[in-house]
Amino acid sequence: MVTYVWVEIVMLASLANRPSHGYELRQRVEQSLGTTLSNNSLYPTLRRFTEAGAVTRTPQAQQGRPTRHVYEVTPVGLEMLHDMLAELPDELAADQGEFMARLANFDRLAVDERLAVLDARARALLARVARNDELVAGIEPDGWTRVVLDEVVRRTHTELRWLDTLRVRATSPLGGLT
Repeated sequence: MVTYVWVEIVMLASLANRPSHGYELRQRVEQSLGTTLSNNSLYPTLRRFTEAGAVTRTPQAQQGRPTRHVYEVTPVGLEMLHDMLAELPDELAADQGEFMARLANFDRLAVDERLAVLDARARALLARVARNDELVAGIEPDGWTRVVLDEVVRRTHTELRWLDTLRVRATSPLGGLT
C-alpha cells in the first residue's frame, strides 16, 4: 500500500509559515490545494505530528466559546518537513499531488535536493510514456481510446519539457524566482 504524504507536507509547510488553530489551518490548506480537507484527515494528522514532537498544541481560551488549540511547528517538525520535501520515492513520483507539494516548497531545499526531486518526477514520466507507447501500439488509430492515449502522451511530453525549464530555475541561487 502506498502512503501519500503530500497533505502532510502542505500542513507542515503551512504551520512553518504561521502557527494556526485547526480551522484556520484547514482553510489555508484547502486554499493552497484547491480542494477540501476533512476533519477526519486534519485532526488525526495533527495528533500524529504532536505525538512525534513535530508540532506543539497550545490551548487558547476564547470568551464565550470553547477553548481552541493553536498548533506550531517545532524544530523537529521543520526537520521532518525538510526530509519529506527532499525525498520523492519512485512509487510516489508519478503522483502529481506529491510532486507539486514538493515543488511549491523548493525554496526550502538545496539545489541538489531540488534536482533529485525533478529527476524522480522525470523518471516517473518517462516510465509513463513507455507504458503508453506500448498501449498505443495495440490500439486502432481512429478509436476514442487512441485519442485519449495520444493526449496523455502529449501532456506527459509537455511536462517533461517543463521539467527542463524547472531544472534551470532550480539551479539558480534564489531558485530562479527573482
